[in-house]
Amino acid sequence: MAGPVRQPIDIPSLERYIERNVPAIQTPISLKQFGFGQSNPTYQLTSANSSKFVLRKKPPGKLVSKTAHKVEREYRILAALQNTDVPVPRVYGLCEDDSVIGSPFYIMEFLDGRIITEPHFPGVSKEQREEMWHDAVRTLAKLHRLDPKAIGLETYGKPSGFYDRQIKTFGTLGDAQSVVKDVETGDTVGEVPRMKEIVQFFSSKRSQPRDRGTPIHGDYKIDNLVYHKTEPRVIGILDWEMSTIGHPLSDLSNLIAPWTYSAFSTERRNASPSFAPTATTPGLPSREQVVRWYAEVAGWDPAPDLAWGTAFAMFRDSIIFQGIASRYAVRQASSLEAKKVGEEMRPCAEICWELVRRAGGRGQKSKL
Repeated sequence: MAGPVRQPIDIPSLERYIERNVPAIQTPISLKQFGFGQSNPTYQLTSANSSKFVLRKKPPGKLVSKTAHKVEREYRILAALQNTDVPVPRVYGLCEDDSVIGSPFYIMEFLDGRIITEPHFPGVSKEQREEMWHDAVRTLAKLHRLDPKAIGLETYGKPSGFYDRQIKTFGTLGDAQSVVKDVETGDTVGEVPRMKEIVQFFSSKRSQPRDRGTPIHGDYKIDNLVYHKTEPRVIGILDWEMSTIGHPLSDLSNLIAPWTYSAFSTERRNASPSFAPTATTPGLPSREQVVRWYAEVAGWDPAPDLAWGTAFAMFRDSIIFQGIASRYAVRQASSLEAKKVGEEMRPCAEICWELVRRAGGRGQKSKL
């Protein structure tokens, strides 16, 4: 999945840094750039002895958002999880000196496994498909069982008020991203449809889930996992940019998004006929089975708040898609498909509004 470098790096400068700070890597090195990832440019680094590593950096230039692209936070949580039962890549160092390659970066282990981009796991057996989903859920629940203080993350985020902060953060992001102009056409990205009504609904204290404070990934989904080459088990979780101490419902709602999207239309980018209400893909668990698996390991039952969490996940995704559109507008997007992905902002917002509308938009819990 690594190919030509689209955003060049000063290799001699990087090599000098590595020689001083990362003895595990032998210079000279060669670089390729991964095609996935919508936010932080990610590179495959190959050392003189053919060992492979991964480098993640902030995008070049002035950033649209001051709160996004936090590679320093990614490094911190990866380092904290090294000796837990949550599978993550080994980390080799964080560089916050812009003078080395133009922006902060960190280097981590390259996990030689499978990254599955389609959550219905095409091309595997019924038994493997079921166990691959089961281990994805089990792995998430293990993360949410961790005590932040026990692994040195007590200051990584606040234990309460998570959704209030999310509403404020995504609202601020939405405002900033909406006015970004395309460098060629001059057109603005535009506001997420029904933004004010949606924010008003989620801000209601009558419907918000009660606080829980655990480490959360922030974007937990199948294509952010690395599976063993042949076994149906997760060997690493990637892309920790949005991680914090927060409500575990957020991660679970994000993981079950394929069922949410597919309930409305299997033609949407993030939807699939395999997850449609009438689908019978062999080995693919139901949404309800996923929630049961999660509760068994996590030690709490998310079912009573899941409808609210599902609606909020669609709001969050709308802002994320808008952010991708804004990065494409100024040509800072990392992914080759950024333009198409950014166009999902409006369809996603339509799903969010429908979920809110079904709840009455007055703060009561949705009956979805």
